[in-house]
Amino acid sequence: MRADSSRPVHVALVATVLLLAMAAGCARRTPPPALPTAVKHPDFMYPVVPAALTNAPGAEHIEPGWRYLQNDDLRSASREFAAALKRNPNLYPAHAGEGYVAFARGEHERALAAFDAAIGGAATYVPALVGRGQVYLAMKSDASALAAFEAALAADPSLADVQRRVEVLRFRNVQQTIEAARAAATAGRLDDARVAYERALTLSPDSAFLHRELGAVERRRGAPDPALQHLRRAVELDASDAASLVEIGDLLAEREDFAGAEASYRRAAALEPAPELSAKIAVVAERGREARLPGEFRAIPASPQITRGELAALVGVRLERVVASAPERQVVVTDTRGYWAADWITRVARAGIIEPFENHTFQPRTQVRRGDLAAAVSRVVTLLAAGDPALRKRIAARPAIADMTPSHLSYNAAAVAVSSGVMPLLDGGRFQVGRVVTGAEAVDVVERLRAIAR
Repeated sequence: MRADSSRPVHVALVATVLLLAMAAGCARRTPPPALPTAVKHPDFMYPVVPAALTNAPGAEHIEPGWRYLQNDDLRSASREFAAALKRNPNLYPAHAGEGYVAFARGEHERALAAFDAAIGGAATYVPALVGRGQVYLAMKSDASALAAFEAALAADPSLADVQRRVEVLRFRNVQQTIEAARAAATAGRLDDARVAYERALTLSPDSAFLHRELGAVERRRGAPDPALQHLRRAVELDASDAASLVEIGDLLAEREDFAGAEASYRRAAALEPAPELSAKIAVVAERGREARLPGEFRAIPASPQITRGELAALVGVRLERVVASAPERQVVVTDTRGYWAADWITRVARAGIIEPFENHTFQPRTQVRRGDLAAAVSRVVTLLAAGDPALRKRIAARPAIADMTPSHLSYNAAAVAVSSGVMPLLDGGRFQVGRVVTGAEAVDVVERLRAIAR
């Protein structure tokens, strides 16, 4: 009887202990705090649970974890996200939550691993992409941060704050890349400079100055085709880019496209007139005219022995104004019909610069010697001195010439050529009237005459 009456008491005691234990367990699990008015981490993006995962195991831990995180209770936040993943290892919002907790602790590598795990579950999951970008930004890895933010923006173009971050990072990235490109170009590391400029152009493809600077680098690298491509693009983007127009003109002149070079120089001069541009225009205009001349004329500079006909053509073309201004004489030339320089021979002969022989032949294929060249130079200088008192005074001097006396038939012509500075004496102070003149020497002499004529 005593044993039987004790059983109800024992059962009641056990039930009471169990109820107290359950109550104690419930008391230990306190509800998460509410979100504070001023959250601790305002830049963090809430790891939203997509509608498809709302009822998934572990999803109920995301909101509590976030509340703990924004109240800076990182231990509790970590516990909640870990609990979610324990129930559902594929719950990528929980991985993102863990990433933000690690980021808040300054554990950048762990944060990146967690965000990568979230992105592995959903490649376009914006909270993880944004978090990844923020971590890279804290690590001062701007290029990786930019890539992450751009991916987030591609997934959700409405993210105004991310858009601003992208614009700042792009600008910063471009500036750093440009500085690296310019430093490489200055140091002569042209391949590195080209790569850096191309990278800058991927970030800012419509920057005229980038195309201009890359064009200049390509030109220095000896790559005229890409240089022209970038310089022309610079002008397309900025029609007032006189510097690029000058570079284009230089490249076209090197290619002997003198008409194109002149047109480019003239556009540049219309924007920014300068004496240097006027000189370039004059040079390419003349070279353009000469490019249209017979091949025989263009071959003169390389001729080992210039002829009378070639010298007449050289004087007629390069000293055209001097020839045209000389008093015209009546001459008869009988042996130049069909010769390629016949017209210039006639003009130069009528100007009295290179005279026919007494038998009315010009003998255009006869070699020119220094004495012959001195005679032509003397006649040109005399024409120029008529309107130039200083030149007239200068050529009145009678220099000492080691291999000629004043009584020599060619002395007066040689003296004028030497005293004018057009034909220097050779080794030992000699003139060497009988030495054959090369094409290059004749071109040099005519250029000196032209300098005086200016």
